[in-house]
Amino acid sequence: MGLYLLDYGAGNVQSLANSLTSLGYSFTWVSQPSDFDKATSLIFPGVGAFETAVQGLKTRGLFEPLLAYIRSGRPYFGICIGMQVLFASSTESDSTGLGVISSPIEKFDNSDKTVPHIGWNAAETTVSDSQSSYFYFVHSYCAKYEPEKYPVLKEWAFATTQYGQESFVSIVRKGNVFGTQFHPEKSGPSGLQLLTSWLSKGSDHVELVTLKVPSTVKHGSHKLTKRIIAALDVRTNDQGDLVVTKGDQYDVREKSDTTTTGGAVRNLGKPVALSSKYYLEGADEICLLNITSFRSSPLLDQPMLAVVQAAAKTVFVPLTIGGGIKDTIDPDGTPHSALEVAGAYFRAGADKVSIGSEAVKAFEQLRDRKGIPDGKSAIETIAHVYGRQAVVVSIDPKRTFVDATSYDGPYRGEVVKGAGPDEGKAWWYQCTVSGGREMRPVSAVELAKGVEQLGAGEILLNSIDRDGTGRGFDLDLLRLVRSAVRIPVVASSGAGSPEHFVQVFRETEVEAALAAGIFHREEVLISDVKDALRTASIDVR
Repeated sequence: MGLYLLDYGAGNVQSLANSLTSLGYSFTWVSQPSDFDKATSLIFPGVGAFETAVQGLKTRGLFEPLLAYIRSGRPYFGICIGMQVLFASSTESDSTGLGVISSPIEKFDNSDKTVPHIGWNAAETTVSDSQSSYFYFVHSYCAKYEPEKYPVLKEWAFATTQYGQESFVSIVRKGNVFGTQFHPEKSGPSGLQLLTSWLSKGSDHVELVTLKVPSTVKHGSHKLTKRIIAALDVRTNDQGDLVVTKGDQYDVREKSDTTTTGGAVRNLGKPVALSSKYYLEGADEICLLNITSFRSSPLLDQPMLAVVQAAAKTVFVPLTIGGGIKDTIDPDGTPHSALEVAGAYFRAGADKVSIGSEAVKAFEQLRDRKGIPDGKSAIETIAHVYGRQAVVVSIDPKRTFVDATSYDGPYRGEVVKGAGPDEGKAWWYQCTVSGGREMRPVSAVELAKGVEQLGAGEILLNSIDRDGTGRGFDLDLLRLVRSAVRIPVVASSGAGSPEHFVQVFRETEVEAALAAGIFHREEVLISDVKDALRTASIDVR
């Protein structure tokens, strides 16, 4: 008897397990239908597609026992997909949900905003005007709060959230049933407090953490904040240890006195310790990018998996993992799909995976097929199972200079004419692979549009020209790509001061900005960045 956790077979459930352990609670995983009879309370966490979740429950013989458990009156807490399956249906799927709430889950309208909805937004209770708390959301579908159309929502909606011009249910509460669209296990102290409140007092006594709503937010507009992301490039040094490093235009070795060999791999700290440090300092997300050559294959690279597992035990904001998310073959000839590799990282504690060179390859194949997807790429297979919000595509473009007066190539519509120190120059942004070492006949805009079509949920937009320079983000590049897609864009490369973050959010419409070296070397603190943004009336957590 006691607390049980339900894993339907996909999504990052390890994050919740880590949160419960940190709070001092023990639990048992549901492994068979009869376990529902032993549970006195149940949490169903995870991210993923509605269809995958429902079919995963049915395949394991858990769908009907779960419904019986909820009808028994014992406490139930559904997180993200665990809340959505309570509803009757989803426009994402042909399968029906549990039907506990007789209204549908629907996709966000992306005409006035990017989709997925990713980041920290306010959950405002429907029973009081005094409480507003920030939690981490990552989803493309929601229960739209339209009580005139769906009167049953008046009985169930405990809190709502606004994104763009749409309001949706972010917390349901009725009787023994409690559910959140956001992830409390990834929402820092406010999320941990909500979990504690439910576990110790029950859903009738859950209290939201009252946080100060940014004064710049006007009534009627959404309260989604800009995200500040700390990135850690992880690779093996010459002694074989995993360290955090940082390149200057992708060169991670210290300068050498010789011209024939590089210096030692730049060592800026240990990945787990730095991840925990940045979480405590207020980073909204942590991004771990494995830039080393794998010893054999990603699934056999146990040190990196161990880093993810260890970091997830102390970091209660989202973790994105990049590097090696592709189809691989072990030295003994055993094949592994990109989906399998991503699944291993999700089970280790990752919330999103980042795909780089493989995304370029997938787009080139899509282009060869005249824009018709085949469902086989890493982007497509992972998004199908875990939802597109779990897939980030990292783009590494470099300026390719042309004569603006005579260039008549395929990317003439994307040519940028320089100003200031770049006066008289013109260029388009060409994609690279293999850590910037190989140019491909693909533009950054072309790739961004293609991976959005394939199912990517977010773009991490780097700049080889600005990497490590401290000159600020490449605003021209960011504007081009951000205007071309309807999914969130993260600005990366070039930040050297808090003012550069203010500039990128004022002069482009990106949803988040990322930095690495300036944080590692403590030239700029995360608190410095957020203070500067608040002073500039830009909303941050």
